[in-house]
Amino acid sequence: MTLSVDVRKRQGAFQLDVAFEAPDGVTALFGRSGSGKTSLVNAVAGLAAPDNGRVAVQGETLFDARAGHSVPVHARRIGYVFQEARLFPHLDVRRNLLYGRRARGLSGEGALDHVAELLGIAPLLARRPGALSGGEAQRVAIGRALLSEPRLLLMDEPLAALDAPRKNEILPYLERLRAETGLPILYVSHNLSEVARLATHIVVLEEGRVLKSGSAEALLSDPSLVHVMGLREAGAVLTAEVAGHEADGLTELRISGGRLYLPRIDAAEGARLRVRILAQDVIVATERPENISALNVLPATVRAIRRGEGPGVIAQLQVGEDAILARITQRSAETLALSEGTACFAVMKSVAVSPTDVSQGLRREA
Repeated sequence: MTLSVDVRKRQGAFQLDVAFEAPDGVTALFGRSGSGKTSLVNAVAGLAAPDNGRVAVQGETLFDARAGHSVPVHARRIGYVFQEARLFPHLDVRRNLLYGRRARGLSGEGALDHVAELLGIAPLLARRPGALSGGEAQRVAIGRALLSEPRLLLMDEPLAALDAPRKNEILPYLERLRAETGLPILYVSHNLSEVARLATHIVVLEEGRVLKSGSAEALLSDPSLVHVMGLREAGAVLTAEVAGHEADGLTELRISGGRLYLPRIDAAEGARLRVRILAQDVIVATERPENISALNVLPATVRAIRRGEGPGVIAQLQVGEDAILARITQRSAETLALSEGTACFAVMKSVAVSPTDVSQGLRREA
């Protein structure tokens, strides 16, 4: 595992007691405000010393309370991107980018050119931070962290201070970063849409403890976590491959359970994507519906039914090798006699999937 964390720290009445291991890729720390996400990231960075435990990155121990061992912050080779860009206002973008690199005794314009191209900031190099938009400034902050050649990148709510258009502007660059660098990233967020687009692994925190940890596909389709994810935001992710583009403006995707049709996606045939489907946008039928406007009708099997406190029910459906969630009423579940093992169909409108819920830049399996 790339990252191994086992830390305990008391902060007043709050007790952080977290243990997990994470593989390569983007590991998202997800949870409500006050669940301990930032406290945990600061412990990994060395900005706050745990009372007990151990932290290791790529096999090297950074902190071990039992051995009395703690690597100084500057020697941990960890890049940190905060909510605000925190750029030096008196330096232009080029010198901001090179600041961390020079602090580590590194040189080379080639690395600067590569990072500037990766993040789309090459035209900004001569500007001062005051002339940048929020999204541009945050991309510069990410570039500065990358140019210090870290072995782990920590990102603490990096998009929280941005409005929706600026978030949508920067997310494709984060997808490129995930795909092209292979750099392990610990990404803090309470925004499920960001997590669904970027994370390969998720650690769900609640009141300072790990509620569950696992792959993004497994956790986002877990009905037992809906109370943490939120009913309106609950939804699963499917890995898909672009099969082709239709003349009427639709894109055909191959998924493990069949074909999915969505409004045109700007991706080449054969490209691998991740598609987030909200539970509230899935209709369940026990017979294949005909003469309906919804284009996506996928054979499924009920894997689990989870009833809430109100009239709602979350059904977990097996679609091929994937699982998706459907949010329906208890009355509908009873009328359809849904139970574990029931054969059914998952019905979804093409236009129900937002373009912001389609993630590109997935790495192909070796």
